[in-house]
Amino acid sequence: MTQPNNPFTGEPTVFIIDDDEAVRDALSVLVEVAGLSVRTFVNALEFLHRYSPEQPGCVVADLRMPFMDGLELQEELSRRGCGLPVIIITAHGEVSSAVTAFRSGAVDFLEKPFDDGVFLRRIHEALQRDAHQRRDRSAAESALAKLALLSPRERDVAALMVEGCANKAIAIRLGIGVRTVETHRANILSKLDIRTVPELMRLWMHTP
Repeated sequence: MTQPNNPFTGEPTVFIIDDDEAVRDALSVLVEVAGLSVRTFVNALEFLHRYSPEQPGCVVADLRMPFMDGLELQEELSRRGCGLPVIIITAHGEVSSAVTAFRSGAVDFLEKPFDDGVFLRRIHEALQRDAHQRRDRSAAESALAKLALLSPRERDVAALMVEGCANKAIAIRLGIGVRTVETHRANILSKLDIRTVPELMRLWMHTP
């Protein structure tokens, strides 16, 4: 199947990695008919060389491939901090391999030949998982950037606000005056562009 030189775009893409050309082509057609973007690779090393973490999607990888098998690819993606969901496929289903795949976060472990409907459902689940993970990471990065605007003392006050402490309790715990706490609270809300403590709590929850 002919593919463009640069296989990565901002569109969620299903990356199929299998050294069997017939399998690659069959799965590629199935995914395309379902209306999804798809790219195929002969081996995991080729995929790793060309993939950019900014590209959303999921991986469908054969268990047994030369150079690097599907489980090793999954482990390498994890080592790189890449949360791209992985579906392992195999004609040689082994319980131990399936257990390893699931413990490493695989969406599923499918034995060939598998039902087309099941395969596509797992693809959609993987794409949804990737989208949720990317939204969570984006929210966390945004929250961290906002909280970085606070001084160390303001962060101390904010942490106690999130715990539900009143101004007097915060003052006692930090050894400062109540009016100083009030000033810090006002600065915190202003810097974070929020108005209420519940908003601060929601922002705080997004931080690692």
